[in-house]
Amino acid sequence: MLVDSHCHLDRLKLDKYDGDLNAALQAARERGVGKMLCVGISLDNRQAVTALAEAHTDVVASVGVHPLDVDAGLATEAQLVEWGKHPKVVAIGETGLDYYYSDDSKDIQQQSFATHLRAAGTAGLPVIVHTRDAREDTLNLIREHGNDESAGVLHCFTESWEMASAAMDLNYYISLSGIVTFKNAEELREVARKMPLDRLLVETDSPYLAPIPYRGKPNEPAFVREVAAFVADLKGISYEKLCEITGENFHRLFRKA
Repeated sequence: MLVDSHCHLDRLKLDKYDGDLNAALQAARERGVGKMLCVGISLDNRQAVTALAEAHTDVVASVGVHPLDVDAGLATEAQLVEWGKHPKVVAIGETGLDYYYSDDSKDIQQQSFATHLRAAGTAGLPVIVHTRDAREDTLNLIREHGNDESAGVLHCFTESWEMASAAMDLNYYISLSGIVTFKNAEELREVARKMPLDRLLVETDSPYLAPIPYRGKPNEPAFVREVAAFVADLKGISYEKLCEITGENFHRLFRKA
C-alpha cells in the first residue's frame, strides 16, 4: 500500500480542484494512495485534523504543537494523552525542535517536546518529530523523555546519516519527502541509499516541498507517488516493492491506523 505518512490536508492549496478537498483526496486515491496521515501542528487545528480523519476512512490524524507554533499555546501532557484517545488519532505530534530561523525560543521548544514525548509514552502512541538545526538536543531529549516501545519517526528528514543511525538505535523510523528529489540533495540521497528498508517511510509534507517534477507548485498527497518511485530507484527495488515495504512499516509504527 502506498501511504502518505505526513500531510497537512487542512492546509492544501486547492485552486486546481476549485476548492474541493474531496477532489484532491480522490486524485491521490486514483494514483494508488491508500492512506494519508493528516498531522496536527497547533492547538487551533486539532479539531480540524480530527474532523478530516472522521470524515474519510483512509485518513488518520495526529495531535500536537509544532516547535514553530509554541508561542501560540502549549499542550499539557494530560491534554495530549486525552486527545490521543480519539479512535482516529494514531500519533502525538508534530513536535520537536527547530533552531533554523532563531534559537530564541529553544527553551520553550524543548519544554514542549519533552511534554509530547512523555505523553506519547503514557498514551502508547508514536511521536512525529520535526528536527532542524537541532540534532544533538533532539536526540538527547528523546533519550531522556522518550519511550522505546512507542518511539516514532523523524519526518521530512534532511539531516546526516549519523543522526539517522542514532535515531534508529532509539527505535525511530526515518521518513523521506520530496526534498530527496531536489538537485542539491545528494547528501540526503546517500542517507536514503544507506537506510534499512524496514525503517523507511515516505511522505509529501503537503502543501510544502513538492517533489520534482512539481517543485515550485503546491504539493498534495497524490505526489507521494513521485517520492516513492524516486526512493525505489535509489534503493534498487521496484516501485511496487517500495510501496509494500513502506506501507507495512507505516502500519507497524502507527498501530492504530
